[in-house]
Amino acid sequence: DEEFDELCFEFGLELDEITSEKDIISKEKGEEKAKGASDVVLYKIDVPANRYDLLCLEGLVRGLQVFKERINLPRFEKIIPAEGEGQRLIITEQTAQIRPHAVAAVLRNITFTKDRYDSFIDLQEKLHQNICRKRALVAIGTHDLDTITGPFTFTAKAPSEIKFKPLNQSQEYTASQIMDLYRTDSHLRHYLHLIENKPRYPVIYDSNGVVLSMPPIINGDHTKISLNTRNVFIECTGTDITKAKIVLDIIVTMFSEYCEKPFTVEAVEVVYPNGKTHISPELAYRTEKVKPEYINKKVGISETASSLAKLLTRMCLKSHVTGNGSHIEVEIPPTRADIIHACDIVEDAAIAYGYNNIQMVIPKTYTIANQLPLNKLAELLRLDLAAAGFTEALTFALCSQEDIADKLGMDISATNAVRIANPKTAEFQVARTTLLPGLLKTIAANRKMPLPLKLFEISDIVVKDPNTDVGARNYRHLCAIYYNKSPGFEIIHGLLDRVMQVLEVPPNEENGYTIKAAEGTAFFPGRCAEVFAKGQSIGKLGVVHPDVITKFELTMPCSVLEINIEPFV
Repeated sequence: DEEFDELCFEFGLELDEITSEKDIISKEKGEEKAKGASDVVLYKIDVPANRYDLLCLEGLVRGLQVFKERINLPRFEKIIPAEGEGQRLIITEQTAQIRPHAVAAVLRNITFTKDRYDSFIDLQEKLHQNICRKRALVAIGTHDLDTITGPFTFTAKAPSEIKFKPLNQSQEYTASQIMDLYRTDSHLRHYLHLIENKPRYPVIYDSNGVVLSMPPIINGDHTKISLNTRNVFIECTGTDITKAKIVLDIIVTMFSEYCEKPFTVEAVEVVYPNGKTHISPELAYRTEKVKPEYINKKVGISETASSLAKLLTRMCLKSHVTGNGSHIEVEIPPTRADIIHACDIVEDAAIAYGYNNIQMVIPKTYTIANQLPLNKLAELLRLDLAAAGFTEALTFALCSQEDIADKLGMDISATNAVRIANPKTAEFQVARTTLLPGLLKTIAANRKMPLPLKLFEISDIVVKDPNTDVGARNYRHLCAIYYNKSPGFEIIHGLLDRVMQVLEVPPNEENGYTIKAAEGTAFFPGRCAEVFAKGQSIGKLGVVHPDVITKFELTMPCSVLEINIEPFV
């Protein structure tokens, strides 16, 4: 187990845990339920999301064998049948509105065992979940070719016109009935929404009108695969042609090793509505050139070109040195759709070299880290506010529109607030433009605490600003609140004086701070003042308006101070 864990780590995978079905069930549901479950040891392995070729046992074992240099990477071969003998998949124009793309392939003379069959089904399920985005982009159907006759037609029909016996059911249903049937199915109900409200449903027929499948929901029972199946017809339909091709490539490369002629796949001709034909699967090999010094520089190693080529070959990227050592030519196999840029090749070279073998060096750039001045000021102010007897609160940066507008007696358009496009809850619709609602909600949640309540928060607020690259700007605000049987305006005013004292801002007009009577919708008339410092208005303090207090479900008067601290940095 330890050796295997080590091997996985070297290959860039993580052996998550070693367990068994019995252990899993007893952990989740208790020992009673686990009786009779299998004791077979299971390895749980974390595979990176980009490596679709490691999602089944076949691909994983093959990858590790090549990595250990026990086998060479097999060469996948596409067999194009003689004229008129191969299978054809004809796409009609009706599919354009719902699932326009399809690709297909045939695995000839394949031998299934129970384990291989389980792995085959399991791989489809894993692909459905990740690259196929829960079948939204691609849906896979696999069929017993000997039960049907080509050419096949991929079309779309009204739900009432489609009638067949779905997989593992005993009778025929129309497409609309199938939707009702699976509405309660824990597994399939998640996919119904993909086509449910469309006027036509996609469907694949053979030349005799037998339904192969109704993607992306269910296959027909007629073509279901068993352990005795010898020839498999695989179709991938979807809304994204690139992903459909990748999915088909992965399935055929993983399971063609069980064909009579290993690693061969029979091609299928796909005919598009405009008459164009395309041979699938692609199974495309391509070559890329990388400079050895580029790899060495990015990874921080100094290997020769030939040893880098050897490292890449161990990662299933067959490589050799060209142009007397100036370049490495890398062949990308069809299993590696994740190689998009030179950096992907560099990453594989680094994995094969071994991250633990890369020498640690001190970076060449000489820098001294420093705290952001604004954060430093905020930290210092927090200490002084706490020393003044106020308790720090931390509230959410997002709030509802009512919190910053209606409840404070303002119009939402006047707040200049940044809105969330698709808020998950009513509580998180906009970014806050003031810290006051957060503190009022905190007091409402702590009404049982003994009075007085003295809270403060120093955090960012967000307002729209068309002059910035992101269209919004943050300001660091300080907000303090005093909640008691009497408003306590003098306490909040005293706190403002203390804050200015620690900031070394004198109380005068020339180069200090002043307060002037003002009005604010959230404040009691005649009990509100605006704070001026550094020649600009930095905020307000005052007694909160009774309407605001009742809207936040409070019962006592309170006074509040909110200023912008950025001018003092």
